[in-house]
Amino acid sequence: MKNILTIGLSLLVLTFVFGSCTETKKSKRTDTKTSGYVAFAADESFKPVIDEEVQVFEATRPAAHLTAIYTNELDAINSLMSDSDSIWLVFAARDFKEKEREYLIKTQRRPVSFPIAYDGLALIVNNSNPDSLISVRDVKRIFSGEVSQWKQVYPKSKLGEIEVVFDNPKSSTVHWVVDSLLGGKPINSPNIQAVNTSEEVIKCVENTPNAIGVVGSNWLNDKRDTTNITYKKNVTVMSVSNADLATYHSSYQPYQAYIQMGLYPLYRTVWALLNDPRHGLPWGFAHFVVSPIGQKIILKSALLPYRGDIQIIDMNVHDDE
Repeated sequence: MKNILTIGLSLLVLTFVFGSCTETKKSKRTDTKTSGYVAFAADESFKPVIDEEVQVFEATRPAAHLTAIYTNELDAINSLMSDSDSIWLVFAARDFKEKEREYLIKTQRRPVSFPIAYDGLALIVNNSNPDSLISVRDVKRIFSGEVSQWKQVYPKSKLGEIEVVFDNPKSSTVHWVVDSLLGGKPINSPNIQAVNTSEEVIKCVENTPNAIGVVGSNWLNDKRDTTNITYKKNVTVMSVSNADLATYHSSYQPYQAYIQMGLYPLYRTVWALLNDPRHGLPWGFAHFVVSPIGQKIILKSALLPYRGDIQIIDMNVHDDE
């Protein structure tokens, strides 16, 4: 991989200009909560679950027509902050910042936000990699550049240099790693590549024995398994431990139950960010996502719904000999 990048917090700085606006433009919109034509933006890492939400929403509201624009988190939020009056809803992995709220209020718009789900960030490696347990401590060491060889994490490994693969330099995944995992310090692995999409991350790891990638867990969900406990077989999903030494009994994969129980450490909150003074179709769709039906779709997509009474039942399974 020759496309080596150093991804820092500077990539996450919003670039919109705080201008002055004394009155809002006269709206030409005709949409309602259940009808019309509108576009919205979302971080690409949430595409599988958002696609399912759109499909069910439109099927139950035939007069509603939504166009999803999948991009990186930075550009998605910038489109919401823009004065172009074309995007009124964004799905991202963070809430509005205070300056963003102040700007929208100043320009006579109405920022509203609410969480919709929890998403486990999955660490994936090539199926030929024999090591699938890793500690948060070692994850930080890899992303910060403290270690660059697999043998520095696993002394018996023969895989050589660690190839780190992200989806996009401006994505919510990068933002979360920098902000939440590295405490604001840049991702500084000496051999890092940013591709374009989550699908490309998976494909890259699938074809690169010494790679480690980061993707939202909803990209790995095997739709054939309605229990949400099976991942796609083309890559290996690592088990992550809060302990300094990762063991089989202390490490967990990003299953919904482990996120809810606080056992899986790499997860983020998914937010709906609204700037819809009309309370039209963007408003209607965003609130559908947090309705009982919308939250059930999230549950089936392997994310953890933000709302809902979810019970964890322990079961002991014995094999009959």
